[in-house]
Amino acid sequence: MKTGIVGGSGYAGGELIKLLSVHPKFEITYISAGTSAGEEITSIHPHLFSFAGQKFSATNLKDINECEIVFLALPHGESAKLVNEISKEVKVVDLGADFRLSSRDKWQKYYGGNHAGKFTYGLPEIHGNRDLIAKTNRLANPGCYATAISLACAPALDAGIIEGSDIVVVAASGTTGAGRTAKVNLLGSEVMNSLTSYKFGGVHQHTPEIEEVLSGITGSEIRISFTPILAPMPRGILATVTAKLSKDMRIEEAHKIYRDYFTESDFVEVLPLGKLPQTSSVNGTNKVAMQIAVDEHTKRIVVSCAIDNLGKGAAGQAIQNANLMCGFIEGAGLWQIGVK
Repeated sequence: MKTGIVGGSGYAGGELIKLLSVHPKFEITYISAGTSAGEEITSIHPHLFSFAGQKFSATNLKDINECEIVFLALPHGESAKLVNEISKEVKVVDLGADFRLSSRDKWQKYYGGNHAGKFTYGLPEIHGNRDLIAKTNRLANPGCYATAISLACAPALDAGIIEGSDIVVVAASGTTGAGRTAKVNLLGSEVMNSLTSYKFGGVHQHTPEIEEVLSGITGSEIRISFTPILAPMPRGILATVTAKLSKDMRIEEAHKIYRDYFTESDFVEVLPLGKLPQTSSVNGTNKVAMQIAVDEHTKRIVVSCAIDNLGKGAAGQAIQNANLMCGFIEGAGLWQIGVK
């Protein structure tokens, strides 16, 4: 299929180029990069050797509409400016936030500006989502934190073993999660040997996205308290989720609930008891590594979940969704193993 990438100069865009370049079904025919148009792809992504001599194109609707599927890897607010001009015959996977939320009020509170609407939400491992994804040609790819946290909560909420009004999350992300724009607080000299919270106190923009996804599972209101942390590493997310148990439970029972929920999900690994997720084990992959514990002292479930924010949290998941949209094998082009 003729495949386009809009926003190819960013971290997620570079990951898309890398993964799609070896995909058995998608053929990259167009890569644009806004202000980087005309620059060589390898000047920004030096690891993409096979693209030596090839330059980023300008963002052009005519070229986009000659594609059969296009991936939009743009800052929030930018996809909405393009989508209405893209032919309905072209399948669209939006890696940005523009079409993730149903609520206009939540969009304005957490992002600001006009609310563009809602696309089919692409988190395949949530039960019932695969059929919806397969039927759409407009898809909103989930946020990276939202992916890790939603998957860590979904089995427990589906089984009714936790209270949805009392979910607490602390999650650390690598610096690529903040995008490629130069910022003083993201310089190596500032980040190395340091951890810091940011968007502290329930204001992170993925909060309403997570609550909306999880409310769809239970049919009732979900509330999370979410503290993100900037970690001194380029990529990866480690999320720790705790929630009040609604009944007494042994660890073996909780672990089985999670294993059973993800039994049809090849990219989610619920680790054997005693083993803990590591970000390095999933870096460069579309995998999710997860472990469950029961804190008997506080009667809470504890879930540890690791993903690559550029893989399952962005480009890998976008391709997984595109595979479903196009009727291909869900894991096509995504069977890389971790770098550790």
